[in-house]
Amino acid sequence: MTIRVLVADDQQLVRAGLAGIVQAAADLEVVADVDDGRQAVTAAAEHRPDVVLMDIRMPRMDGIEATSRITAAGHARVLILTTFDLDEYVFGALRAGASGFLLKDTRPLDLHAAIRTIALGEALLAPHITKRLIAAYVEAPSDKLSRPRAPQLPTSVTSREREVLLLVAEGLSNAEIADRLFIGTGTVKTHIARLLTKLDARDRVQLVILAYRTGLSE
Repeated sequence: MTIRVLVADDQQLVRAGLAGIVQAAADLEVVADVDDGRQAVTAAAEHRPDVVLMDIRMPRMDGIEATSRITAAGHARVLILTTFDLDEYVFGALRAGASGFLLKDTRPLDLHAAIRTIALGEALLAPHITKRLIAAYVEAPSDKLSRPRAPQLPTSVTSREREVLLLVAEGLSNAEIADRLFIGTGTVKTHIARLLTKLDARDRVQLVILAYRTGLSE
């Protein structure tokens, strides 16, 4: 199956480079490339890509607002491209529904793998990126960020679900969690679905935030 990708970046050379890297993979296809957030929203509605590679700082409409509109409409999953400044723009992407973050200097093969991960419905939670990001998110002043409400895990969360949550926070994929706990990937998906419901979390990114806020992961 071919994964359809939309590239949004206001720098022409960066955009062309990303598109070229994506097209180099046999199972990936660039359906459009645009240079601002407003065009990204329009192109996502028109082409219905599986994944949008979204820059944050763009003219006319930034990547945060574009991400919010695209995810709210259910048109695509969004992978944020960042220089990892850990500023309010990156935090805003969490609230806007981004499925993951990718450094702009990521190797081509890692970009391909990231796109495939997002297309499969998983969040990109690579430990070397996510732990710093979530730690900064948790420590940020509450007046700047809309934080998850739960100060601790509810008693309805089982010991096995706590184990799964901890491994999600470490950045492991479903398959890696299954291998670590010696259970099937279907069972992992069931545990994660229950965690999302019990913790009133939107996605795996919010599960990671909750794991840090409750002290389960440090």
